[in-house]
Amino acid sequence: MLRGFLGGAAVGIGLPPLEVFFDRHGLAYADGGLPKRFGIWFWGNGNLPQRWNPIGEGAEWTLSEQLQPLASVKSEITVVSGMSVKTGNTIPHGSGPAGILSGAPLIVRSGDDFSFSAPSIDQVIAAQIGGETRFRSLELGVRPDSGLSYNGPNSKNPPESSPWALFNRIFGGGFTAPGEEPVIDPKIRLRRSVLDVVMADAGRLRGKLGRTDQLRLEQHLDGVRELERRLARLEEDPPSLAACAVPGVPAEAYPDNDGRPRFTEINQVMAELMAMAMACDQTRVFSYFFTYPVNNLLFPGVSTGHHRMTHDEPGDQPQVNQIVVQIITAFGQFLEKLRAVPEGAGTLLDNCAILGTTDVSFGRNHSLDDYPIIIAGTAGGALKKGLHYRSPSGENTSMVLVSLLRAMGLVIDGFGEGAGRSEQGLGAIEA
Repeated sequence: MLRGFLGGAAVGIGLPPLEVFFDRHGLAYADGGLPKRFGIWFWGNGNLPQRWNPIGEGAEWTLSEQLQPLASVKSEITVVSGMSVKTGNTIPHGSGPAGILSGAPLIVRSGDDFSFSAPSIDQVIAAQIGGETRFRSLELGVRPDSGLSYNGPNSKNPPESSPWALFNRIFGGGFTAPGEEPVIDPKIRLRRSVLDVVMADAGRLRGKLGRTDQLRLEQHLDGVRELERRLARLEEDPPSLAACAVPGVPAEAYPDNDGRPRFTEINQVMAELMAMAMACDQTRVFSYFFTYPVNNLLFPGVSTGHHRMTHDEPGDQPQVNQIVVQIITAFGQFLEKLRAVPEGAGTLLDNCAILGTTDVSFGRNHSLDDYPIIIAGTAGGALKKGLHYRSPSGENTSMVLVSLLRAMGLVIDGFGEGAGRSEQGLGAIEA
């Protein structure tokens, strides 16, 4: 236990298992403006590059067949093509996500079992701006256990795949709409005080631990600090955001239809929940895993699972193409929900930077070249929109991540590790 005294009485909170126990030592509203938000919109199994890449570059470009579903939001997006993940391709469908989301190589545990070796970009951003909101970040997906949001090695954030559960988490107990007087549970202040008083004991304990235990204790204390921050937010008035409104309660379940997930319905509900979660300033960071790497989900009108189809369908793969078009249609619907929320003189989408990407380029050969990247929104004017940038030389995808991090207000000298590291952003997409 970590112990302290509160009002003359001893209080304590539990600790995680530490090696030492077993004798084994081994940003917000600072400028008065509207907040910036960051999101990942991810799908599995790649694309067909010859049907993906736009025609033309700069502001004079034409949507490709697979990007055509984004026609209604073309002016709100930037498409980046021709860039490459540089972190190596050790595990098909695993190395790509690690490279595009963390800029660092995988940790291979055994076979195809892996972990990211560094935090994913959403969590890097959440560590800087997540403390301003009730939820540091939100992770969601159409299927459970499909997420690739990492705090660091062997620490993955599982996504919420039930719209009903997500609604209750965000808009259930503890939610206060802008302009409403929060109802404060008197026990909250006591719980915050308990957390405060045990921190001194934690500092004393840290000096007695080996390196492994220090890291484990730090992870535990991060969780304690997160709880403390959320309790503090419950005691504060929420920001005054005019567009905030509680969405309708979703259905409790969305059962598959003849073995096929109800992608469209689930996506529409998730989009509405995320739009209002951000409009109500409950979070400023999210990751949404529409589908996941190596999934064999059955899409409408397609004869077999997605991953198998990418390898087995002959010729120019018309059914794989149909799946990608359905996925990008869902992405467009998600973006339209964000654009429909007015915010200041613009929209919620204007104040977002959303990275749309996948785990490979051409699924058949697990290519990490000519990587699919879409950026939606401008992060409050920090990014350009309505253009296509085509890399002339297979540049490092981490350049895009550097630009996104800086657009979100982070002061960094680079991002990524080893061959995946870049100190340079992609100037062509920066405003």
